[in-house]
Amino acid sequence: MDHQWTAHFIAGEWEHEADERPPIPVENPATEQVIASVPAGGAAHVHRAVVAARGAFSSWSTRTIEERAQVLDGLADLLEERRELIARTVTEELGAPIKLARQLHATLPVHDVRETARALRSMEFETELGNSRVYAVPVGVVGAITPWNYPVHQVVSKIVPAIAAGCTVVLKPSEVAPLSALLLARIMQEAGLPDGVLNVVNGAGPEVGQAIVEHPGIDAVSFTGSEATGRAVAQQAALTLKRVTLELGGKSANVILDDADLATAVKVGVANCFLNSGQSCNALTRMLVPRELLSSAAEIATAAAARYAPGDPADERTRIGPLASARQRDSVIRAIETGLADGAKLIAGGPERPAGDALTSGYYVRPTIFTDVDPDSFLAQEEIFGPVLAIIGYGDEEEAVAIANNSRFGLGGAVWSADAERARTVARRIHTGQVDINGGAFNPAAPFGGVKNSGYGRELGSAGIEEFLHRQSLQF
Repeated sequence: MDHQWTAHFIAGEWEHEADERPPIPVENPATEQVIASVPAGGAAHVHRAVVAARGAFSSWSTRTIEERAQVLDGLADLLEERRELIARTVTEELGAPIKLARQLHATLPVHDVRETARALRSMEFETELGNSRVYAVPVGVVGAITPWNYPVHQVVSKIVPAIAAGCTVVLKPSEVAPLSALLLARIMQEAGLPDGVLNVVNGAGPEVGQAIVEHPGIDAVSFTGSEATGRAVAQQAALTLKRVTLELGGKSANVILDDADLATAVKVGVANCFLNSGQSCNALTRMLVPRELLSSAAEIATAAAARYAPGDPADERTRIGPLASARQRDSVIRAIETGLADGAKLIAGGPERPAGDALTSGYYVRPTIFTDVDPDSFLAQEEIFGPVLAIIGYGDEEEAVAIANNSRFGLGGAVWSADAERARTVARRIHTGQVDINGGAFNPAAPFGGVKNSGYGRELGSAGIEEFLHRQSLQF
């Protein structure tokens, strides 16, 4: 597959110039072969991008709400039209199975953009308050730093609300999976986005990411990534008093109450944990089950895991592909080995490489399930970011809530019960940003974000737009 857009995108121009560093290779994690390369940028590229963004801000920020919404409408139409190209790009650079890439990676961003346009048209940007007129004003230039696990959705969920708000953007996509973000930039250019409103600089975090956070011409930073890097971003941004949005790690609990449909809850929980090869920050990686149902849950989970045989992501039949990189694979294998050393009971998978003649290359791991997991252990406390599920027993509802909240993270969660009101009551007691009730579907119009060490701020819908607005009051 030929990847045409592999350069920096600054002020509407595609720049191949590197920053005295060798190009960054982009691997197909299923084959370990280099499929493209992008130039390695640095502080000089970031500065040029910021100058372009600041130059475009005065015009873009004064566009009417309807004019900005119409650009988003056109973008959504083009994204829908290019779904297959986007899906195949994601499959090549991330290793997501092509069926999943079509249904999730290439489709969810279309909904993200349409919901953002809908929210934009419904928001009040001017209100009366006594003798004051209050305006919602774009914050300025936004620096967006995005991860590799959802290389289109994560970009869209930052830059589209910022652009909708009237801001301009400097984006650093992940160097692990930059190709789909660059393809997105080209599609946005085709959709009529003016030059300089979106700028993309490729490169590593210590060079490009840090330059974005430190640059005095950046007014706000939106970062998705690890807990440790998010803390560093917040500390550095504080030196120039930038507004910061952080979407960090998670260790989400799937609470199955004693009156739930156990088979459905366990099967859906396994599917959620293994989705995208377990590389989702809100994955339900802790399954909480009444102790008297642990053996039944383990049996159901083991049977469910058997349906997730790792395979070639280009094959339509594959349900789970490789991890995104050798580094990620090695990290997940170490986590599985730690679980075994800590005494957790392995019921599916393990640290060995998956068997099969077709899997002689690629960063594959075996989808893995442990049961009888100690709630305070490594498996139950640390974000593994791979297809590893920890099943934990509990005595009563109070203990289930306590275990669910026994985490420094607070991003996602789920509750299952035959009584929806009971499930809602339990969900409200879990300290997390989102909770799915009885398999409730993801809603791209609802606020997405976490509490505790999962970060702060919200993405998507009107809440996502609000992150990039401040209030100005005029008194009469």
